[in-house]
Amino acid sequence: MDIAHFYLNGNTDAVEFCPHDSYNHVLAASTYTLQEGDNPSRSGSIALFNVNAGSGQLDLLHCLESTGIFDIKWSPVEANIGRPLLAQADSDGYVKVYGLESSSDGPEEKDAGLVLREGTGAKVSSSMCLCLDWSPSATSIVVGLSDGSVSLLSRSETELEIEQEWKAHDFELWAASFDTHQPHLIYTGSDDCKFSCWDIRDCPSNLVFRNSKEHKMGVCCITKSISDPNVVLTGSYDEHIRVWDIRSISKPVNQSSICLGGGVWRIKQHPHVPGVVLAACMHNGFAIIDLRGEEIKIVETYSRHSSLAYGADWQKGGSKEGKRENMVIATCSFYDRLVRIWTPQCNVSA
Repeated sequence: MDIAHFYLNGNTDAVEFCPHDSYNHVLAASTYTLQEGDNPSRSGSIALFNVNAGSGQLDLLHCLESTGIFDIKWSPVEANIGRPLLAQADSDGYVKVYGLESSSDGPEEKDAGLVLREGTGAKVSSSMCLCLDWSPSATSIVVGLSDGSVSLLSRSETELEIEQEWKAHDFELWAASFDTHQPHLIYTGSDDCKFSCWDIRDCPSNLVFRNSKEHKMGVCCITKSISDPNVVLTGSYDEHIRVWDIRSISKPVNQSSICLGGGVWRIKQHPHVPGVVLAACMHNGFAIIDLRGEEIKIVETYSRHSSLAYGADWQKGGSKEGKRENMVIATCSFYDRLVRIWTPQCNVSA
């Protein structure tokens, strides 16, 4: 099950495998560390790794120092082919976009590594940027802020520009994501326990729906189903994953939702098997969950981390059979500053 691990210099809160075919081996991990005292400060970093599960490799390629980072996301596969982009949301209220580039610092060209080069950036707010998501075309980025606001940024090769901003929630906004099938829709979730949808074709954006009753605690993450254009998944501090049909938003689709024993901070869908997800469950490690069928089932748990389970992702590419030997997972935990690479014991097939 366990392949490799690496300790970072800061509290690790996100891991993201690059989705671009030529760079499936590249893993980014971000950190956020609060230095308390009379003059508190927030520091952070992004570490790039080369992952080769077959040979047990988790090799550090590059580390970039920053202010405290809450979220990172690679640009979608279909955008910027040949030059993946990585966006960060940070504690200084900035969104920054880096390009993944080759470095020929080695003695020979064949030893050239990969580095992140800072490209565009924008000061979004005096509040902290807590989460972000790319539009499917990678021409826009949505950002959730600590004051409950949302900012929509337009992106070109030379600049990031604020296109819209609006007050969406009463408290910290931890989840903001595009609808990958209908990119004019944006979903948001917050510590106010509300799950909302906005239509950005109008300015200011129109509220399409809001559910204020089902989540018993704050909404931590939202992800659109890869395979079903009507299904959205939410995770909450109340320790449940909920499956929603956006055509009828009064109640989740599955009322038999199981308790995962910890706040659901991240949900990542299996890249090849619809209905199977990986969840970071904060105080209860990580879980692989099968949402297919009438009952939601936990098919495997992973508890090799000793602190808050925050970051999780599947490696893209490889076999589309869902076979165990081709499924590689990265997870990270906060206070022990640990990144782990592992493979599931279960054999989840399509």
